[in-house]
Amino acid sequence: MKIICIGRNYTEHIEELQNEKPEEPVVFIKPDSSVLPKSNPFVIPEFSEDVHYEVEVLVKINRLGKYISEKFAHKYYNEIGLGIDFTARDLQAKLKAKGLPWEKAKGFDGATLIGRKWFEKDKFDLNDLNFSLSKNGEVVQDGNTKFMLWKIDELISYVSQFFTLKIGDIIFTGTPSGVGKVNEGDVLTGKIEDHKVFKVNVK
Repeated sequence: MKIICIGRNYTEHIEELQNEKPEEPVVFIKPDSSVLPKSNPFVIPEFSEDVHYEVEVLVKINRLGKYISEKFAHKYYNEIGLGIDFTARDLQAKLKAKGLPWEKAKGFDGATLIGRKWFEKDKFDLNDLNFSLSKNGEVVQDGNTKFMLWKIDELISYVSQFFTLKIGDIIFTGTPSGVGKVNEGDVLTGKIEDHKVFKVNVK
């Protein structure tokens, strides 16, 4: 299973991190060892003092594909979900300043939360889908897919130019504004529309 992530796909998030608006999708990969085991808490790694949450809509690939046309991309997934791309922001900043890859800041053990629940895509309008993240009962990220720079089918087509998509691969489609630091004792809850998808404790 590959975990393919899209960075800078929401304008307000680009602005809050003072990044440049990309001309094409920013793509990076997280190892499957970064997936947080189900029911486990997220443990803040000792090498970072500034880990951020980034809630994202997920897409699960259900068939093998390469060089997928955008008009056929909808055939390569049936389900959507929700997850968190945990990011060691302090470490990422150091790596970016030196022009180095982000893997240590994005792919560490436990850095990928994949919600337990998956939903049939036909139940929603994927171009107008509300999703949110709450921290200790307060909404901190409130997103809608209509604000994506690149929609899901565009992302699948783009990514498949570089990587063969396989059954079970998961695409993280980008995070909206509102990212912030997690602290010991926090409780993070994610929703798609009114459906609770995950709840995780931070230790």
